[in-house]
Amino acid sequence: MNLKSLGISFFALLFCGALTAQNDSSLVQFSGMVLDGSTADLIPVPYTNILVKNKGRGTYSDFNGFFSIVVEKGDAIEFSAVGYKTVGYIIPIELEDNHYSLVQLMTQDTINLPETIVFPWPGKEHFKLEFLAMDVTSEMQARALKNVANETLERMRSTVSSDGREHANYYLRQQARSYYYIGQQPPMNIFNPIAWKQFFDAWKRGDFKKKK
Repeated sequence: MNLKSLGISFFALLFCGALTAQNDSSLVQFSGMVLDGSTADLIPVPYTNILVKNKGRGTYSDFNGFFSIVVEKGDAIEFSAVGYKTVGYIIPIELEDNHYSLVQLMTQDTINLPETIVFPWPGKEHFKLEFLAMDVTSEMQARALKNVANETLERMRSTVSSDGREHANYYLRQQARSYYYIGQQPPMNIFNPIAWKQFFDAWKRGDFKKKK
């Protein structure tokens, strides 16, 4: 068999396959848009699940709500999306064309869950019983007073190192101060009358006296 005969046979097979596909009148190219019909804006509902029931196949709409899938006449289609009520549709059996378009409107399905408060105890009464039954000894009271003493808090402030956020805030403040006076000499407090007044007030109060 030469190349010419082989090519004729190949195109004959393609033509027969096309005729067979055209003769299958039960297939329909089903396409359309899925829109939110809860308001008058009709905004698209992206990524809606379009399922052909009892067939185990389907598709989903794109970001603009458009979808397209090959179905059969009489198929039951189910549209579902998070936050919307599930909608069903049946492809008409009496269709004469192999293309069918639909604009499917979805209705929002809002579910209000009751307020939930999580406690380490089963209920308020159990917490009340545990709190009243708590044995606070004198040792625990002394430890609590020691932890909140001014000397302890001051020692913690001087010994505990700063974290990353505090270091970043300090660096940004330093940068902002340098940028504010860029190209000029920063002011000196020796010429600041307010600073002098604060100095004299502290002198009169005796803040600089040596404490015994």
